[in-house]
Amino acid sequence: MGNYRSEIEEELESWERKMKKKSSIVSRTAKNVQNRINNVIPERVHKVVTGSIKTMVQGVLAGNTYTVKAPVQNLSLRSRDTKAKQLIQTYKRIAAAEGAGTGAGGILLGLADFPLLLSIKIKFLFDLASIYGYDAKQFEERVFILYIFQLAFSSDRTRKEVYERIQNWDQSSLHKQISETFNEKHDWKAFQLEYRDYIDFPKLLQMIPGIGAIVGAYVNYHFIDWLGETAINAYRQRLLQEEYKEQ
Repeated sequence: MGNYRSEIEEELESWERKMKKKSSIVSRTAKNVQNRINNVIPERVHKVVTGSIKTMVQGVLAGNTYTVKAPVQNLSLRSRDTKAKQLIQTYKRIAAAEGAGTGAGGILLGLADFPLLLSIKIKFLFDLASIYGYDAKQFEERVFILYIFQLAFSSDRTRKEVYERIQNWDQSSLHKQISETFNEKHDWKAFQLEYRDYIDFPKLLQMIPGIGAIVGAYVNYHFIDWLGETAINAYRQRLLQEEYKEQ
Protein backbone atom coordinates (compact mmCIF):
# COMPACT_ATOMS: atom_id res chain seq x y z
CA MET A 1 0.00 0.00 0.00
CA GLY A 2 2.90 2.32 0.76
CA ASN A 3 4.28 2.03 -2.75
CA TYR A 4 0.84 2.55 -4.24
CA ARG A 5 0.26 5.65 -2.13
CA SER A 6 3.61 7.09 -3.24
CA GLU A 7 2.65 6.42 -6.84
CA ILE A 8 -0.69 8.17 -6.38
CA GLU A 9 0.93 11.14 -4.66
CA GLU A 10 3.21 11.55 -7.68
CA GLU A 11 0.20 11.40 -9.99
CA LEU A 12 -1.57 14.03 -7.89
CA GLU A 13 1.45 16.33 -8.10
CA SER A 14 1.43 15.95 -11.87
CA TRP A 15 -2.33 16.57 -11.94
CA GLU A 16 -1.91 19.73 -9.85
CA ARG A 17 0.62 21.09 -12.34
CA LYS A 18 -1.83 20.35 -15.14
CA MET A 19 -4.66 22.15 -13.32
CA LYS A 20 -2.54 25.24 -12.70
CA LYS A 21 -0.75 25.26 -16.04
CA LYS A 22 -1.37 28.18 -18.35
CA SER A 23 -2.80 27.19 -21.71
CA SER A 24 -0.51 27.01 -24.71
CA ILE A 25 -0.51 29.49 -27.57
CA VAL A 26 -2.30 26.89 -29.66
CA SER A 27 -5.04 26.57 -27.03
CA ARG A 28 -5.42 30.34 -26.74
CA THR A 29 -5.64 30.64 -30.52
CA ALA A 30 -8.25 27.88 -30.57
CA LYS A 31 -10.20 29.81 -27.94
CA ASN A 32 -10.28 32.87 -30.19
CA VAL A 33 -11.53 30.71 -33.05
CA GLN A 34 -14.13 29.23 -30.71
CA ASN A 35 -15.43 32.71 -29.86
CA ARG A 36 -15.97 33.42 -33.55
CA ILE A 37 -17.65 30.07 -34.07
CA ASN A 38 -20.02 30.79 -31.19
CA ASN A 39 -21.35 33.76 -33.13
CA VAL A 40 -22.51 31.57 -36.02
CA ILE A 41 -23.96 28.67 -34.04
CA PRO A 42 -27.78 28.83 -34.18
CA GLU A 43 -29.34 30.50 -31.17
CA ARG A 44 -31.58 27.53 -30.54
CA VAL A 45 -28.47 25.42 -29.95
CA HIS A 46 -27.24 27.89 -27.32
CA LYS A 47 -30.69 27.91 -25.68
CA VAL A 48 -30.78 24.13 -25.45
CA VAL A 49 -27.33 24.01 -23.83
CA THR A 50 -28.09 26.86 -21.43
CA GLY A 51 -31.44 25.41 -20.42
CA SER A 52 -29.98 21.94 -19.98
CA ILE A 53 -27.19 23.16 -17.71
CA LYS A 54 -29.58 25.24 -15.62
CA THR A 55 -31.83 22.23 -15.16
CA MET A 56 -28.86 20.02 -14.32
CA VAL A 57 -27.51 22.40 -11.67
CA GLN A 58 -30.91 22.81 -10.05
CA GLY A 59 -31.49 19.07 -10.11
CA VAL A 60 -28.15 18.31 -8.47
CA LEU A 61 -28.67 20.91 -5.75
CA ALA A 62 -32.20 19.70 -5.05
CA GLY A 63 -30.96 16.13 -4.79
CA ASN A 64 -34.11 14.59 -6.24
CA THR A 65 -33.03 13.95 -9.83
CA TYR A 66 -30.42 11.21 -9.53
CA THR A 67 -30.42 7.90 -7.68
CA VAL A 68 -27.85 7.95 -4.89
CA LYS A 69 -25.99 4.76 -3.99
CA ALA A 70 -24.83 4.11 -0.45
CA PRO A 71 -21.18 5.06 0.20
CA VAL A 72 -18.81 2.12 -0.12
CA GLN A 73 -17.00 1.54 3.18
CA ASN A 74 -13.81 -0.20 4.28
CA LEU A 75 -11.97 -0.32 0.96
CA SER A 76 -8.34 0.48 0.27
CA LEU A 77 -7.50 3.33 -2.08
CA ARG A 78 -6.22 0.83 -4.62
CA SER A 79 -9.55 -1.05 -4.58
CA ARG A 80 -11.51 2.19 -4.90
CA ASP A 81 -9.37 3.26 -7.86
CA THR A 82 -9.91 -0.11 -9.53
CA LYS A 83 -13.69 0.16 -9.13
CA ALA A 84 -13.60 3.79 -10.33
CA LYS A 85 -11.70 2.89 -13.51
CA GLN A 86 -14.17 0.08 -14.23
CA LEU A 87 -16.99 2.57 -13.78
CA ILE A 88 -15.33 4.96 -16.24
CA GLN A 89 -15.15 2.22 -18.87
CA THR A 90 -18.85 1.45 -18.39
CA TYR A 91 -19.91 5.09 -18.72
CA LYS A 92 -17.61 5.67 -21.69
CA ARG A 93 -19.44 2.92 -23.56
CA ILE A 94 -22.82 4.35 -22.55
CA ALA A 95 -21.84 7.88 -23.60
CA ALA A 96 -20.31 6.71 -26.90
CA ALA A 97 -23.44 4.76 -27.80
CA GLU A 98 -25.63 7.75 -26.95
CA GLY A 99 -23.42 10.08 -29.01
CA ALA A 100 -23.44 7.76 -32.00
CA GLY A 101 -27.21 7.41 -31.86
CA THR A 102 -27.98 11.12 -31.62
CA GLY A 103 -25.16 12.04 -34.01
CA ALA A 104 -26.67 9.87 -36.72
CA GLY A 105 -29.90 11.86 -36.55
CA GLY A 106 -28.62 15.27 -37.63
CA ILE A 107 -29.36 18.55 -35.90
CA LEU A 108 -32.62 17.59 -34.16
CA LEU A 109 -31.24 14.54 -32.40
CA GLY A 110 -27.95 16.40 -32.00
CA LEU A 111 -29.77 18.95 -29.87
CA ALA A 112 -31.23 16.13 -27.79
CA ASP A 113 -27.70 14.94 -27.05
CA PHE A 114 -26.90 17.93 -24.78
CA PRO A 115 -29.27 17.08 -21.91
CA LEU A 116 -28.72 13.35 -22.35
CA LEU A 117 -24.95 13.63 -22.09
CA LEU A 118 -25.24 15.97 -19.11
CA SER A 119 -27.36 13.39 -17.31
CA ILE A 120 -24.85 10.65 -18.07
CA LYS A 121 -21.96 12.77 -16.75
CA ILE A 122 -23.70 13.74 -13.52
CA LYS A 123 -24.98 10.21 -12.84
CA PHE A 124 -21.40 9.02 -13.34
CA LEU A 125 -20.15 11.52 -10.73
CA PHE A 126 -22.84 10.45 -8.24
CA ASP A 127 -21.80 6.80 -8.65
CA LEU A 128 -18.13 7.71 -8.35
CA ALA A 129 -18.73 9.59 -5.10
CA SER A 130 -20.18 6.39 -3.66
CA ILE A 131 -17.12 4.37 -4.69
CA TYR A 132 -14.84 6.76 -2.80
CA GLY A 133 -17.02 6.59 0.29
CA TYR A 134 -18.88 9.89 0.07
CA ASP A 135 -22.63 10.29 0.53
CA ALA A 136 -24.17 12.33 -2.28
CA LYS A 137 -27.36 12.65 -0.25
CA GLN A 138 -25.51 15.36 1.65
CA PHE A 139 -25.87 18.79 0.09
CA GLU A 140 -22.19 19.71 0.42
CA GLU A 141 -21.22 16.52 -1.45
CA ARG A 142 -23.52 17.45 -4.32
CA VAL A 143 -21.87 20.87 -4.41
CA PHE A 144 -18.50 19.10 -4.55
CA ILE A 145 -19.79 17.10 -7.55
CA LEU A 146 -20.69 20.33 -9.34
CA TYR A 147 -17.21 21.70 -8.66
CA ILE A 148 -15.63 18.56 -10.13
CA PHE A 149 -17.79 19.04 -13.22
CA GLN A 150 -16.78 22.69 -13.45
CA LEU A 151 -13.12 21.83 -12.94
CA ALA A 152 -13.22 19.43 -15.89
CA PHE A 153 -14.93 21.84 -18.28
CA SER A 154 -13.67 25.37 -17.67
CA SER A 155 -11.17 28.01 -18.75
CA ASP A 156 -7.66 28.40 -17.29
CA ARG A 157 -8.63 31.14 -14.83
CA THR A 158 -11.74 29.38 -13.56
CA ARG A 159 -9.99 26.02 -13.42
CA LYS A 160 -7.33 27.40 -11.06
CA GLU A 161 -9.94 28.96 -8.78
CA VAL A 162 -12.05 25.80 -8.65
CA TYR A 163 -8.99 23.61 -8.12
CA GLU A 164 -8.00 25.66 -5.06
CA ARG A 165 -11.47 25.22 -3.59
CA ILE A 166 -11.35 21.48 -4.16
CA GLN A 167 -7.80 21.26 -2.83
CA ASN A 168 -8.81 22.96 0.44
CA TRP A 169 -12.24 21.38 0.75
CA ASP A 170 -11.66 19.48 3.99
CA GLN A 171 -8.94 21.65 5.51
CA SER A 172 -11.25 24.32 6.87
CA SER A 173 -14.88 25.33 7.11
CA LEU A 174 -14.66 26.66 3.56
CA HIS A 175 -16.70 23.80 2.11
CA LYS A 176 -19.55 24.47 4.54
CA GLN A 177 -19.58 28.17 3.72
CA ILE A 178 -19.55 27.41 0.00
CA SER A 179 -22.30 24.81 0.32
CA GLU A 180 -24.54 27.09 2.35
CA THR A 181 -24.33 29.96 -0.15
CA PHE A 182 -23.92 28.02 -3.41
CA ASN A 183 -27.55 28.11 -4.47
CA GLU A 184 -27.91 31.87 -3.91
CA LYS A 185 -24.51 33.25 -4.87
CA HIS A 186 -22.97 30.88 -7.39
CA ASP A 187 -22.62 32.43 -10.81
CA TRP A 188 -24.14 29.56 -12.72
CA LYS A 189 -24.48 31.73 -15.82
CA ALA A 190 -20.68 31.79 -16.09
CA PHE A 191 -20.77 28.08 -15.29
CA GLN A 192 -22.96 27.54 -18.36
CA LEU A 193 -20.88 29.72 -20.67
CA GLU A 194 -17.64 27.95 -19.78
CA TYR A 195 -19.16 24.55 -20.43
CA ARG A 196 -20.64 25.75 -23.69
CA ASP A 197 -17.28 27.10 -24.83
CA TYR A 198 -15.67 23.76 -24.00
CA ILE A 199 -18.13 21.59 -25.92
CA ASP A 200 -19.70 23.80 -28.62
CA PHE A 201 -17.34 23.11 -31.52
CA PRO A 202 -17.13 19.30 -31.27
CA LYS A 203 -20.86 19.12 -30.65
CA LEU A 204 -21.49 21.29 -33.70
CA LEU A 205 -19.54 18.76 -35.80
CA GLN A 206 -21.73 16.03 -34.38
CA MET A 207 -24.74 17.58 -36.13
CA ILE A 208 -23.17 17.33 -39.59
CA PRO A 209 -24.84 14.57 -41.65
CA GLY A 210 -22.54 11.73 -42.60
CA ILE A 211 -19.96 12.18 -39.85
CA GLY A 212 -22.21 12.99 -36.89
CA ALA A 213 -22.38 9.43 -35.54
CA ILE A 214 -18.61 8.96 -35.59
CA VAL A 215 -17.94 12.37 -34.08
CA GLY A 216 -20.66 11.91 -31.46
CA ALA A 217 -19.30 8.58 -30.26
CA TYR A 218 -15.70 9.81 -30.16
CA VAL A 219 -16.44 13.12 -28.44
CA ASN A 220 -18.70 11.63 -25.77
CA TYR A 221 -16.15 8.88 -25.08
CA HIS A 222 -13.43 11.50 -24.66
CA PHE A 223 -15.56 13.74 -22.41
CA ILE A 224 -16.24 10.89 -19.95
CA ASP A 225 -12.57 9.92 -20.01
CA TRP A 226 -11.48 13.46 -19.10
CA LEU A 227 -14.22 13.89 -16.50
CA GLY A 228 -13.25 10.55 -14.97
CA GLU A 229 -9.60 11.52 -14.63
CA THR A 230 -10.56 14.81 -13.01
CA ALA A 231 -13.01 13.21 -10.58
CA ILE A 232 -10.73 10.35 -9.54
CA ASN A 233 -7.93 12.74 -8.70
CA ALA A 234 -10.26 15.08 -6.81
CA TYR A 235 -11.49 12.23 -4.61
CA ARG A 236 -8.01 10.74 -4.20
CA GLN A 237 -6.80 14.09 -2.97
CA ARG A 238 -9.62 14.33 -0.41
CA LEU A 239 -9.09 10.84 0.91
CA LEU A 240 -5.35 11.30 1.35
CA GLN A 241 -5.83 14.66 3.06
CA GLU A 242 -8.33 13.12 5.47
CA GLU A 243 -5.91 10.29 6.25
CA TYR A 244 -3.10 12.72 6.99
CA LYS A 245 -5.35 14.68 9.36
CA GLU A 246 -6.16 11.49 11.29
CA GLN A 247 -2.53 10.51 11.74
